[in-house]
Amino acid sequence: MEKKAALLALSALGHDVRLDIFRLLVTEEPDGLVAGDIAAALNMKANTLSANLAILSQAGLIYGVREGRQIRYRSELSTMAGLLCFLTEDCCKGDPAVCAPLVGDRKC
Repeated sequence: MEKKAALLALSALGHDVRLDIFRLLVTEEPDGLVAGDIAAALNMKANTLSANLAILSQAGLIYGVREGRQIRYRSELSTMAGLLCFLTEDCCKGDPAVCAPLVGDRKC
């Protein structure tokens, strides 16, 4: 992940509502949730939700798939994995055994 993309993702997640949305969608993998269900779960108005979904989508943290008149949103776990790798890239002077609890067996 490039620094610019990491900053965009961190900025998107640095807002309490967007962090709540992302965390909710992660719990609903792999099925995701339609926008109305996200709004209901987080007690949000549709227009507020829409603006925050757009920011998360632009950051590559979520994506939506149209299902008739609704859009189903899912978290983009590969982007989150890339962000974690970016943040821990130089961890522990390059000793992968020390960073394993953070990134598991994922190759960054």
